[in-house]
Amino acid sequence: MVFRNRNRAALQLYGAESLKSVSEPVTRFDRELRQLGEMMIKVMHELNGIGLAAIQIGIPKRIIVLDIAQEAMGDPPTPGELELLPRMPLALVNPEIVSSGGEVVPYEEGCLSVPSLYAEVMRPRVVRVKAQDVDGTPLEFEAGGLLARCLQHEIDHLNGFLFVDRLSDEVRAQVADELELMERRGKRLHYRRELKI
Repeated sequence: MVFRNRNRAALQLYGAESLKSVSEPVTRFDRELRQLGEMMIKVMHELNGIGLAAIQIGIPKRIIVLDIAQEAMGDPPTPGELELLPRMPLALVNPEIVSSGGEVVPYEEGCLSVPSLYAEVMRPRVVRVKAQDVDGTPLEFEAGGLLARCLQHEIDHLNGFLFVDRLSDEVRAQVADELELMERRGKRLHYRRELKI
């Protein structure tokens, strides 16, 4: 795994080619993977986020971290929310959405790699997810509420999509100037923000 300095990370910013790439499955469940998960949680907390994918710090592996407050449970909560929210923060390895259900609903999303931009995205209300923990133990659960939203957003990152790729034409037109400005700013920084953690 390409993971050298646990005290530094580089957040990939909007416009970075790496954010368009598909991440590789994790096949080794070892100490280095656990350390990566811990480092990603630190980065997420440092940036006041609730989710982060490894590709956002330049590591093309299928691992995400989440930290969603128990108060964000749906009403009624899904079994996955009841199981996972008390265990936050949490690293999930090789997560995949196996089915989705319920109505498709709008919600304003933001992203650590697309700083200061928030826009409405339509996504299914409920998803069923298969994943592993950092020790390789299989997990399968149904999630709703903010957990479902965050899972879809972070799994999109693993497949080379940002939330802005999911915007309707109307919403995209509304934020087009901001995205263009962000692209120009990002280019000056080589689409990276260096972090000390």
